[in-house]
Amino acid sequence: MPEIRDPEGLLDLPKGFQYRVFSRTGDRMSDGNPVPADHDGMAAFPGPDNTTILVRNHELSPDETPAVAPNEEGRKYDPTNAGGTTNLVVGPDRRLIRDYASLTGTYRNCSGGPTPWGSWISCEENYASPDVDQSVTKPHGYNFEVPKNAEGLVNPEPIKEMGRFVHEAICVDPKTGIVYETEDNGEGLFYRFVPNRKPQQPGDLKANGGVLEALRIKGMPQAITKTDFPVGEPMPVEWVRIDNPSPEVADATTVPTQGFAKGAAQFTRGEGAGFGNGEVYFNSTDGGEQELGQVWRYVPGSTPEEGGTIELLAEPNNQSVLQNPDNLVVSPFEDLFLCEDGGGTDYVRGVTPEGQLYDFARNALNDRELAGSTFSADGQTFFVNIQDPGLTFAIWGPWGRKARA
Repeated sequence: MPEIRDPEGLLDLPKGFQYRVFSRTGDRMSDGNPVPADHDGMAAFPGPDNTTILVRNHELSPDETPAVAPNEEGRKYDPTNAGGTTNLVVGPDRRLIRDYASLTGTYRNCSGGPTPWGSWISCEENYASPDVDQSVTKPHGYNFEVPKNAEGLVNPEPIKEMGRFVHEAICVDPKTGIVYETEDNGEGLFYRFVPNRKPQQPGDLKANGGVLEALRIKGMPQAITKTDFPVGEPMPVEWVRIDNPSPEVADATTVPTQGFAKGAAQFTRGEGAGFGNGEVYFNSTDGGEQELGQVWRYVPGSTPEEGGTIELLAEPNNQSVLQNPDNLVVSPFEDLFLCEDGGGTDYVRGVTPEGQLYDFARNALNDRELAGSTFSADGQTFFVNIQDPGLTFAIWGPWGRKARA
């Protein structure tokens, strides 16, 4: 439990930590648009003059407001949709300098992930199709790339070869450029996108293409990982190809169905993902006997052809320890920080490399989820959101072991 109760009633933190809050939903941004609602996944990038550039998702459905931006210069992917991203430039004093819309017209941009080449991959958590849903005019369920240095709305181009399904988050292995992807579906899979060439700059993922694959546990075809899996036991894996990663049919569940038919393992409601220590970490938000969440660790092989291992790192089955982990980031001191999206009070929970959990921050405002966990490039500032009413926090203090309240 964080030691210090916030007199402002927003965010409780351990002793020695403090925060600054900015970019509230409805505030006027630098581009004249209101700050959109439903702050969600987010990443921090180094900017000029010791600034930090945040790229932030807004998990908005077509009828929700404030939307990300109007259809300026025709740069709205789907005119009927409200989701997208905003970019925020934050000074070394952790104060907001300017902010503006950078992607618009997308559907429920829940999470995503940063790339080593300076961009944010924003993921749609809905595969609505105009064939069956009159609230959309284009098919959804894609990933979109937003450069950190975008100065306004980007040209919204879906990266179709990365798959059309209920996307949640991605993370990138900087050594290989392989992108790992989670799927927020009770029967979802864990994917990797292997680029034809290692990306070097924004746009390369789409321009160069690649192959989408799903993880299969060796000797356990079609494994259901939700329950009855031992904690702390690495299992060898291999990868199976998804032959049609971007089906044009209305029902995009054909993507996980393809992988499962080839023996891929199911990970219930895969959500936050992060890369650190040469490893991939991701959450199954309702995994475990009590449906309170699991944390998984994937260790890549020495080459893409070598499958690597998958391990259930943590499954407490105890609401006071962990409840429905969502967004995830690997901290500069190697611990994971998990944002909860459960019932009642939500926390940012820490996880040590050994799988031990602890509380870091507590949402003292309401019962809405915490989201968007990310650290500045220098490791001194932790940024996080409360999704509703839409607040972004910059947090600093004595990091390392002292963060383990």
